[in-house]
Amino acid sequence: MFARFDRMAKQFTRIGKEIAIAVRQAGPNPDYNPRLRMAIQNAKSVNMPKDRIDAAIKRASDKDMAGYEEIKYEGYAPHGVAILIEAATDNNTRTVANVRMHFNKGGGALGKTGSLDFVFGRKGVFKISKSKLSGKDLDEFELELIDHGCEDMAIDDEDVYIYTGFTEFGSMQKALEEMKVEVTNAELQYLPSTYVDLSEEQAQEVLDLIDRLEGDEDIQTVYHNLK
Repeated sequence: MFARFDRMAKQFTRIGKEIAIAVRQAGPNPDYNPRLRMAIQNAKSVNMPKDRIDAAIKRASDKDMAGYEEIKYEGYAPHGVAILIEAATDNNTRTVANVRMHFNKGGGALGKTGSLDFVFGRKGVFKISKSKLSGKDLDEFELELIDHGCEDMAIDDEDVYIYTGFTEFGSMQKALEEMKVEVTNAELQYLPSTYVDLSEEQAQEVLDLIDRLEGDEDIQTVYHNLK
């Protein structure tokens, strides 16, 4: 139970920062701020209370409040696994020192920005509940979305995932809104083009470092290419 509450608190903190960054970039009105609309939708998907969403928007609208800077860090975990980190911080000196410490303690090494461009590509990922698409032919739906930047569509038992290129993310978001398709979650993610296959013991070393990084309050998302 405590682990679930901890994960929920981390999600609320991460999305609160997303909301703050979105408001600072384009204002507090979601009707005119696509990034804020996306952040609010993602907040709802993890059951973030409306009063907390409203409070985050109000805080970010206060010009006296310190803003967050978005920073990307790259490095390697043990056994050559690539690690890419997205952080949102109000103190870059503190954050980079903490990230370096996590890598060192976890047997990895912090690298230079851009060093993993050959491993990760930035993609838009939209998650839609299959129940929201009832009555739609999914093959026809995919064909319709190709005109708006759909590169691939994956389907599991409960959800449909739409993948776009980085530059087509906004076009896809707008198209789904116009189609009145309710999106559960929408994010720009770094997806690996290659994977590293390790033994169970080696993989655990990597996962321990990932857990350490994900526990840092300044870190929003950790991507890796562990198979």
